[in-house]
Amino acid sequence: MTFLINIAFKNMFRNKLRTIVSILAIAFAVMVIVFTRGLIDGMIGDTYSLYIHYDTGHIKIIDEEYEQKEKLLSLNYTVKGLENKSLSEMQADLNEMEGIEMVIPRLKFGAAVSTEEELVQMLAWGVDGAKELEFTNLERELSQGRMVEPGQREVVMGSELLKKINRSVGEKVTMVYTTAFSSFQGATFEIVGEIQSNLPLLNEQVVFMPIDTAQNLLYLNDEATELLLVTEDRERAGEFLPQVRNYLNQGGGNNYLAQSWKEGNTFIQLLEVSETIYNFIYLFLVLLSSIVVINTLVMIVKERTQEIGMMSALGLKSREILQLFILEGSAMALIGSFLGALGGGALNYYLAGVGFDYSAAFEDIDVLMNPVIYPTYKVEHMLFAFAIGVVVTTLTAIIPARRAAKLEPTEALREI
Repeated sequence: MTFLINIAFKNMFRNKLRTIVSILAIAFAVMVIVFTRGLIDGMIGDTYSLYIHYDTGHIKIIDEEYEQKEKLLSLNYTVKGLENKSLSEMQADLNEMEGIEMVIPRLKFGAAVSTEEELVQMLAWGVDGAKELEFTNLERELSQGRMVEPGQREVVMGSELLKKINRSVGEKVTMVYTTAFSSFQGATFEIVGEIQSNLPLLNEQVVFMPIDTAQNLLYLNDEATELLLVTEDRERAGEFLPQVRNYLNQGGGNNYLAQSWKEGNTFIQLLEVSETIYNFIYLFLVLLSSIVVINTLVMIVKERTQEIGMMSALGLKSREILQLFILEGSAMALIGSFLGALGGGALNYYLAGVGFDYSAAFEDIDVLMNPVIYPTYKVEHMLFAFAIGVVVTTLTAIIPARRAAKLEPTEALREI
């Protein structure tokens, strides 16, 4: 075998340009895989986090009817506790369950602010400020002021929303809204904080206020439109979901729907499917680069036909000729995949701190995605791309190698 390896390496560089082109083709494909895998991983991971923070939690409890009317911000289908328990008692029970670390109530409704030029519509969220800061990344997004506190008529808005209504932190704003009884009312709030975020939802649409204040204004005493449960690990949410459903059913909450974060949003389910599709795309990229290797080896077989016949006549077996050409292909695959994995890893390492700004592409897309995507730098991405590059290229090298092994010595020696 050592003899064959030495011959394979010497033969590789008999035509240096052709070999280098083959290696570069593999390196480029592997580098693209590492980069793309890091980019997709960063985008999907960040999107999962955003949906968990601002939509689904790890487990979400809502009224079954509310699921169909959530976009209408209906206040007719709220979570108001169980048969013999109030919402506060229900939250306390859920918080005591195994694996549940936090229960976050939210009360979502529509609101608007009238300016001299237009009526600015917004999404009002009644929240527990302390819990929101602990669970989400709002503390990092607060550029001025503070988060809302219980019992106060105060709000926190995004910077773009503040520009639309021509207000700033410290000023007051009067908002109009529809109560649970479908009556129009208005209330004045102090703006205590400003959010500066890349996420349009936070920057342009949502206004936060204390949930108890929202409940009083809407005549929804101790009610919420949804409860978000935070578990020890989001990947284990499915394990804790049955006990939540059992608790709801036993307490007479048959009208409530409890869903894990993977079930609670169609877009998340699409992203999960897309991860599988991307793996086939990675495989296709390497197959494309392998065509260059196949072409190189086919040309080598054609050029060395007489040489192959001579080796066969001198006693080299067909199996050894097969191994010889596979070794040449494997060597190119190893070198190219190694260089590509290093190049892709270095690229992701740099871009992980810089990011890609896709703001223009996301302007009209109604999904929770950060317009600035940060690729992830992970050794596992490099190892995955290296392995797929070596395996696929080596397997494709078998095609020309078998052709060489099947040459008859007498026929091959006639080739001049």
